[in-house]
Amino acid sequence: MPERVASKQRPRGSQGAAGDRPRPLVVAVPKGRVLEQLIPRLQAAGIDGAPLSAKSRQLIREDRRHGIRYLLLKPDDVPTYVEYGAADLGVVGRDVLLERDYDLYAPVDLGIGRCRMMVCGRGPEDLERVYARPLRVATKFPNIARAHFEARGRSIETVFAQGSVELAPLTGLADVIVDLVETGETLRQNGLQELEKVVDISSVVVVNRAALKLERDRIVPLLEAFGRTGE
Repeated sequence: MPERVASKQRPRGSQGAAGDRPRPLVVAVPKGRVLEQLIPRLQAAGIDGAPLSAKSRQLIREDRRHGIRYLLLKPDDVPTYVEYGAADLGVVGRDVLLERDYDLYAPVDLGIGRCRMMVCGRGPEDLERVYARPLRVATKFPNIARAHFEARGRSIETVFAQGSVELAPLTGLADVIVDLVETGETLRQNGLQELEKVVDISSVVVVNRAALKLERDRIVPLLEAFGRTGE
């Protein structure tokens, strides 16, 4: 992908306000289940995970020993903060990167938050049936869904559904859904099946392009440490 003009990225100096010590590296991390899996990975990389495990509602956490400042964000917001330069690097699910167009490096797959993006429905006939209209797909990932079906030569109509998407085939809102599946238990309890895999998903480290140039000496060792702890 050609590099864009870095108009979104604020220049960041490596010195603090007093010029006597480097500013902290800013790391955007997702709140929730992935964060719980990330903390042991930080510990394995030699970084203290205590600031993230502390019971607090603070959205900015400081690790002064290692010169790291953490931003706790909703998962979908992590790459936005990194791309615009509010964070130097972050951890995000590959599904978010596939759904939207971000100008970021994604050099390390952490192997956590593993799941799969699937086409799901009541049965194989939902995909095989010839409809008098485009296949109707309920999903919060319309771009991923469209690319998947277009690669198979099938036109679709997407219906955006962010929560309880399993209801869509059961109520006639859509023929099938495209959604993330981990164990498949919710599908089974609602009479749905996994019909077709779209892509495997896991969490990756993303890096701001300008920050990698300005803070390479500090960011690259951190990326290498994450790479050594990957599964």
